[in-house]
Amino acid sequence: MILNYRMIGQRIRSARLKQGFTQEKLAELTELSVQHISNIETASTKLSLQTLVKIANVLDSSVDELLCDNIKIAKAVYDNEIMQELMDCTEQETRFIADIVKHIKKTLRLRLGTKK
Repeated sequence: MILNYRMIGQRIRSARLKQGFTQEKLAELTELSVQHISNIETASTKLSLQTLVKIANVLDSSVDELLCDNIKIAKAVYDNEIMQELMDCTEQETRFIADIVKHIKKTLRLRLGTKK
């Protein structure tokens, strides 16, 4: 199995921005260099398990959240992401998004030949 370091880096960047941290602040809190944080976020370098756990802890994130694009069983992470996106929506926005999701789901199932 090949890990998608680009996606891991993007998720780290997204979690960092969600916390309102600059790369400098994340580097300070994780005791890593700013360059190393930048390289991780751009997938210019591979990060160790120890570094991944350190970053996850500082960002109040789970390792599952940062790795979900690389693991088979990540439904709970994606469900949570969807819920987070909906939290600040108006009722009208939520209804509109729900309609879109229903149509996308139906289309996907037709194309994939799955029923549920």
